[in-house]
Amino acid sequence: MLFIWILNGRKIKNLLFILVAAFFAALVAYIQNEEVTVFSTSNGPRALSNVETSKKQTALTFDVGWGDDNLEPIIDYLDENRIHATIFITGEWAERHTELVEEMKSKGFEIESHGYNHEPYTALKSNEITKDISLANTAIEKAGGGKPTYIRPPEGKINKEVIKTVGTTQQQMVLWSVNPQDWKSQNAQKIAQEVIQNTKKGSIIRLHGSDSAIQTLKALPVIIKELKQKGFTFVTLTELVSDSTLNTENID
Repeated sequence: MLFIWILNGRKIKNLLFILVAAFFAALVAYIQNEEVTVFSTSNGPRALSNVETSKKQTALTFDVGWGDDNLEPIIDYLDENRIHATIFITGEWAERHTELVEEMKSKGFEIESHGYNHEPYTALKSNEITKDISLANTAIEKAGGGKPTYIRPPEGKINKEVIKTVGTTQQQMVLWSVNPQDWKSQNAQKIAQEVIQNTKKGSIIRLHGSDSAIQTLKALPVIIKELKQKGFTFVTLTELVSDSTLNTENID
């Protein structure tokens, strides 16, 4: 009888262990699923374009794929004015600019993914997209930027298949609601006015830090001054989406 009791006790102990392990596995899966699908809709994943918030907050975001002549003074200016922006960088750029990635991270900037080699995802197959995302994540982490939470597709080109594919990764696709196209504008005042006139609560502002955006640095002081006078504060993308209602980009 003693032997049977010990055997049953062991079975009970093993069963309890299995149940506890299963509970924690389910809990982890639930949390991970919540993190992955938090920006999804009933129709599946969508690209985030802005958020609804009662606060006068906006996120300055910068796309970076090549060069550093423009980005370094932009980072210095923002840091001097205690503004933490979100910087979307390509994996290739991260590999070539590890010191700048580390500097941005240490100054409180949010580093996110802009793909690996800036090739439009609409021109790639699903497996090529996931490979590009994985390569970018590895490169950015290795450069000291941390693990990306968000991804801005190269050139902002997306379709249903791209959104579906990115939705299988553990990253949220991000577009924008304010886009002055600073990368091709030669007029700093025009860039600034486009941003100032179109920025609302929860806006995601898209600018560039690449060397082609030669007027962006000149436009920044005007943008920041005018929006601050309107009562806006500048936050990172993560801060903006916290406790906010998300608006997404629908693709027909």
